[in-house]
Amino acid sequence: MILDLFRLDGRVAVVTGAGRGIGAASAVALAEAGADVVLAARAEPDLLAVAERVRRAGRRAHVVPGDLADPEAAAALATRADAEFGRIDVVVNNVGGGLPRALARTTPESLVKAFRFNVSTAHALTRAAAGVMLRGGGGAVVNVSSVVGRVAGRGFLAYGTAKAAVAHYTRLAAADLSPRIRVNAVAPGTVRTSALDAVVGEDALRTRVEQATPLRRIGTPLDVAAAVLYLASDAGAYLTGKVIEVDGGLQALNIDLGLPDP
Repeated sequence: MILDLFRLDGRVAVVTGAGRGIGAASAVALAEAGADVVLAARAEPDLLAVAERVRRAGRRAHVVPGDLADPEAAAALATRADAEFGRIDVVVNNVGGGLPRALARTTPESLVKAFRFNVSTAHALTRAAAGVMLRGGGGAVVNVSSVVGRVAGRGFLAYGTAKAAVAHYTRLAAADLSPRIRVNAVAPGTVRTSALDAVVGEDALRTRVEQATPLRRIGTPLDVAAAVLYLASDAGAYLTGKVIEVDGGLQALNIDLGLPDP
């Protein structure tokens, strides 16, 4: 049956930024498909709540709290996963982010920090996990980019540049790790997470964002998690080096930060 291709029974996934939002939804989705999950993020209480959801799905969860802005901490997750479960089959590089800022207030150090948090951490974990994956039957890496890595909007210079790098890193890593490890990415648009509270909590602003989105709604973490599961499972077995845009059809940014002309 076609649904069998989405199963991850007997596999182990490592998910960063798994305490809430897209990371939490992805971790639970992978567990519901049969995977045991290593959950990593900064806030331990959030991770424990997600771990309980994983266990309710009948799977094992291993919680690793820590600051994943440090690439060495991200790389260490591969060792923790190998020690706990003896294998790694799926990596979801979800941790990342960045605050909007006008160009004049974006220092070179801001760009370095954004690249480190969004790209270097993903590479550190991918590089460390690849050795464990290759010791077994291979695996799948799913990176999380963003619509602002593809379309332009004021205020997203550092974050958008870093997420564009994530998208091309995906293509390059896929070439390096083929054929045994597939590397793909999702590029979410406007998704209803805590980072978007300022938008979804204000009716007029939320309506403007919805009207500027072809599908006329704000996305949910589950929308993105479904794409993550597709890429992580055998359903996506003939894809590598691809970026799936989970953005409601955006061809232009649907959020205006109201920054003045320089």
